[in-house]
Amino acid sequence: MLDATDRMIISLLQQNARTSNKDLALAVGIAASTCSERVQRLNDAGVFRGFHADVDPAVLGLDLQALVSCRLRTHAATEVDKFKESTDAMPEVKEIFHTSGGNDFLCHVVVRDATHLRELVVNGFTTLPEVSHIETSLVFEHRAKPVIADA
Repeated sequence: MLDATDRMIISLLQQNARTSNKDLALAVGIAASTCSERVQRLNDAGVFRGFHADVDPAVLGLDLQALVSCRLRTHAATEVDKFKESTDAMPEVKEIFHTSGGNDFLCHVVVRDATHLRELVVNGFTTLPEVSHIETSLVFEHRAKPVIADA
């Protein structure tokens, strides 16, 4: 069970995962050793899925983002797993969402340009035997919140 101090630590690390243990402890009002133990306990409990740098894709020459909606031929677990494995192997796929509704997956892709996107769709997604239909939408702007609000 998370207490108020755990929730404060989580909130602060979501805002800046590089916050030093000393600064984190000071901000939540506990000793640095206690803070370190709490962060380790939260990490061991799987609260944090990872710590990473949020990189602007354009800096890497990846100027186009798109959402590729995919409908699978069947909903068999083996087909779902194959699709996830295939998209995990595509470096252009940044995230996938297993969804309900008309399509089964929504894939956020990051590519150099329209030609690269076309190659990914034609030589990547449409070649997967488990995929029956795709739709591609360009992303004009992408904004993500780094913090999950505690409801």
